[in-house]
Parts: sequence; C-alpha cells; structure tokens
Amino acid sequence: MNFANMECKGSSELYEFLSMKIAEDAELLDLCLAVPKGQPVPNLLFGAVHYLLLKGSIHPLKDYYRSVTNPPKKIDNATFEYFKDFCESNREEIIPILENRLVQTNEVKRCGYLYPVFSWIYNKVENPLSLIEIGTSAGLQLLWDHYSYSYGTGETFGNKDAKVHITSEVKGDHFPLVLSESPPIASKIGLDLNISNLSDSEDYLWLKSLIWPEHQERLELFDKAAECLKENPVKLVEGDGVLLLSDVVDSLPTDSTICIFHTHVANQIPNETKHELLEKIAKIGSKRDVFHIYNNMWDRQLHVDYYMNGLEYKNTIGDTDGHGRWFEWNL
Repeated sequence: MNFANMECKGSSELYEFLSMKIAEDAELLDLCLAVPKGQPVPNLLFGAVHYLLLKGSIHPLKDYYRSVTNPPKKIDNATFEYFKDFCESNREEIIPILENRLVQTNEVKRCGYLYPVFSWIYNKVENPLSLIEIGTSAGLQLLWDHYSYSYGTGETFGNKDAKVHITSEVKGDHFPLVLSESPPIASKIGLDLNISNLSDSEDYLWLKSLIWPEHQERLELFDKAAECLKENPVKLVEGDGVLLLSDVVDSLPTDSTICIFHTHVANQIPNETKHELLEKIAKIGSKRDVFHIYNNMWDRQLHVDYYMNGLEYKNTIGDTDGHGRWFEWNL
C-alpha cells in the first residue's frame, strides 16, 4: 500500500492499481518471498514482469503496458487477473530474476537536480571536481556534465550540443545558481556491487525494464544516455563502494575537490555500513575538502554535507521527485 501511495500515485496508474491489488493477494506475496533481503520488492517484481514482456512474452497483459503496446488498453477489472495469471504462468522464469537481479535504476532525469548541486559546489570551491558515484550501475549519472538542462526559465544550461536534454521543475521560493556551462571535471569513477554493462543485451534490457511502462520520456532518455556512454566511457569498478572508497580517494588528483554522491541507493545499504561510510568521509575531510551528496539515507530529502578546511557543514536541499521531474532548493 505504501508503494502505491508514496511512489506510484500521480506517476504510474498501472503500478498504483496493481500495487493495491498485490498487497492483498497471498499468492503473489508468497512469490515476492524470493526477493533477497534489502532489495525493493515492488520494483523487483514489476521489473521482472516488464522484462519478460519487453523480451517478447505473448500474453494479454502486454496490452496494458505502453512500453509494449501503444496506445495501451485502459485499466479494467481484467488487468490484475491478467497480471496474476502472467506471474503464475511464468513463475519459473520470474523467480530466478527476483533472486539474482538487482534494482539498479539509472534514472537520468535525477541529473536535473545534480547539475545545480555541482554548480553550487564549483562556485564555492573554484576547483575541478573529482566525482565518485556509489551504486553507479551503468554509470549514466556520471555523465551529467555531458547533458543539457532547462528549468522553465527559457534558458539552456550545461552542454548546449548534448543529445540528452533534461527538463525539471524547481519548486518553492528559491531558484538555484545554475552555471551556464558544466563545471570542469578532473576525474570520475563509478563503484557498484554489480556493474551493469550496457554492451550486454540482457543488462541493457533489464535496466529498461526497471523504467515504468508509461514513462516514455524516461525510456527515450535512457536510450540516448546509453549512446552518450558509448562515446564517453567512464571508469566503473565492481565491488563494495564503501570498502573501496579510501583507496579510490588516494588515487584522485590532489588539486581537485572530491564529490561523493549516490541517489536512491542508500535505502539498500545496512545502517552499520551507512555509519561506516560517514566515518570514512569524515576521515577524508580531515585531510582534504570533500562533498557528500545523497538522499534516501535517513530520509527522502536531498542533502549536501561537506568538509572544508577540516570543518564540517551540513545542508538539506529539500525534497525531490524520485524520477527527477521536480526538486526543491533551500540553499
């Protein structure tokens, strides 16, 4: 019920409807027991079904998915019955997906709020930025400096020649400082327990499956960002990002400012590991300037905490839409 009300309402009529029904269905809830601890259950189940439909499964359920059938059928009394039948008919294929795949959404539109954050950081430090993304998956958010942006002002920011253009709404009374051109980047590296390789057709399809079927713009942005990654490859390292962090920091240019960031990943990190991450960042901050950009750590808001000249500062920027359609700015 929480997923339907907090995540789906106003964003996916299909997933909102199905979530309400699944929450009261013992058989489908039993199927969800295959999801490993720490993984977001609804996202994984919906991703598994979407994956099989995108792969070509023939079933009446496909007619309700805009990503497969456009225009889709309107939700009716049969929608959930078809969904349940699909899950029962494909149980042997769905269970291994639930057991082995991870929720690693590469939400490119989240760069819409990351760009103002990095603009603000660069304006403060006036040094090239060294980027470390924890939970990078395929690394598409590390390419934020290759995208262009607009925020309803009629202006375009970032890389004006970019094929990937991101729009986002700024809510509230404050508008962020947004640099006309992308800040200079000294280095960038992505860390993940399971790197997604977009050259692999199965990985590519799985990441598309995690995008909700009505979200045509997200699907198109993903494809364009994947093309951008081919032209601008980034260094991705597979392993525990918290464990790897200190060694990675030691390899960064000393005349750059470190920016460690992660979006909608920390809800999958155990509390003990979250505290370990903060301790490591504090240790880094005792030696050099470092910024930590994150959400879904302790709450749903976006935060920028940092150490400059050994002193700690904490800032809450505000709420963000999970898919980057809007954000608040309180700095």
